[in-house]
Amino acid sequence: MKKRVEVLVIGGGIGGYSAAIRAAKFGKSVALVEKEGALGGTCLNHGCIPTKALLHAAHFLRELRGAKAFGIDAGVVSLDWERLQEWKAEVVWRLSQGVKFLCERNGVELIMGEARFAAPKLVRVEGADLEIEAEVAVVATGSAPMELPGLEFDGERVISSREALSLSKRPESVLVVGGGYIGMELGTFFAAVGTEVVVVELMDQVLPGIDPELVSHVVRALPTLGLKVHTRSQVRGLERTPAGIVARVRGPEGEVLALEAELVLVTVGRRPYVEGLGLEGIGVKRDEKGFIAVDGGFETSVPGIYAIGDVVPGPMLAHRAQWDGKAVAEAICGHGPKERPPVPAVVFTSPEIATVGLSEAEARERGHEIVIGRFPFTASGRAHTLGEDRGLVKVVAERGSGKVLGVGIVGPWASELIGEASLAVHLGLDLEGFAETIRPHPTLSEALSEAAEGPLGGAIHVL
Repeated sequence: MKKRVEVLVIGGGIGGYSAAIRAAKFGKSVALVEKEGALGGTCLNHGCIPTKALLHAAHFLRELRGAKAFGIDAGVVSLDWERLQEWKAEVVWRLSQGVKFLCERNGVELIMGEARFAAPKLVRVEGADLEIEAEVAVVATGSAPMELPGLEFDGERVISSREALSLSKRPESVLVVGGGYIGMELGTFFAAVGTEVVVVELMDQVLPGIDPELVSHVVRALPTLGLKVHTRSQVRGLERTPAGIVARVRGPEGEVLALEAELVLVTVGRRPYVEGLGLEGIGVKRDEKGFIAVDGGFETSVPGIYAIGDVVPGPMLAHRAQWDGKAVAEAICGHGPKERPPVPAVVFTSPEIATVGLSEAEARERGHEIVIGRFPFTASGRAHTLGEDRGLVKVVAERGSGKVLGVGIVGPWASELIGEASLAVHLGLDLEGFAETIRPHPTLSEALSEAAEGPLGGAIHVL
């Protein structure tokens, strides 16, 4: 069977369905092909959403166990692993159904199957016995976990983040290979529910690439959370045993440790997922890392073929993919390309870390003369009422102009506070404009004002 549409979107993740819905709102005939059988992509089904659901449960568990500090005795607190997994699955299912409803109500035709280009404007969909002729196509197939030689996934003892989110029982011990944001988030969850967690990271610090000043607050909390970390270390091999895995780990001084664990969770990054699409056959160019090369309007080397999200260079984050999806639809519909705003990043550890714009080191590397404003949450009334006064807000600004170049936050609800900071960086606010905004009291958001007022000499609650 053959079908013709104006816009074909391949991949039903947050970037893909955003592109499809936005193009449909502009009056285009749109089809969306998804091979997984559920919309929402990795983020909704196997990544962001289930991870944050589990992390919220873990946070709630820690709060209940520590409630005596507030005069609350919760009694014996226990975890029902099966019910937790059911609740997480219910959250994911409701959201996925919501995406399906939005697509259908906006006139997007949903097709379940695996797409492959037969020609630049012709796509065959296996599993649907269908050929689609499209005026333009958008590749939005996302990314997949990276494997390491000798640490290939087997889905049982050596697993990726995808399997880690849906285990049938709580593991007694987990060795996390890779201390980036995925490894640290999942490590935080498993430690909170009573699993013994050891993290092995090749670089000098966990969460490499993030301002060490921010990361230091997370590192100081790790012993309390129950995580053990080996930095400047590398897993050199695995031996399977009846009970699990023994990993040979080379330490910073060349020493070799034998670490035992029930499971090995490999979280060393993600790669663009383009297998099976037939891109090489139609001439779509990719860079040395496998990303699809695109211009400012997301068009590839083949006219009429576009690509967005994790398959193109840039931060591999769901909110960036969603922005790309809306932007590519506007470009396709003749509204012209536009420059992507600064992309915030969040790590949902305990405490959380959130950043946007330039870090202190990045600003100096780019030749900026800078001033730094800091405000610790130990001076925040609201943080004390929450019982969470770890961390700080750090504002990086240009000396002279006062332009806000970047903001880093480590502490309670950093993930929510960074949105306001993103707006400030995007709009090019200076310190005075950022500081003089009246924020309600008592809230955590007051820390943004105080941090910005520091270089101006006007901070009230810190010396």
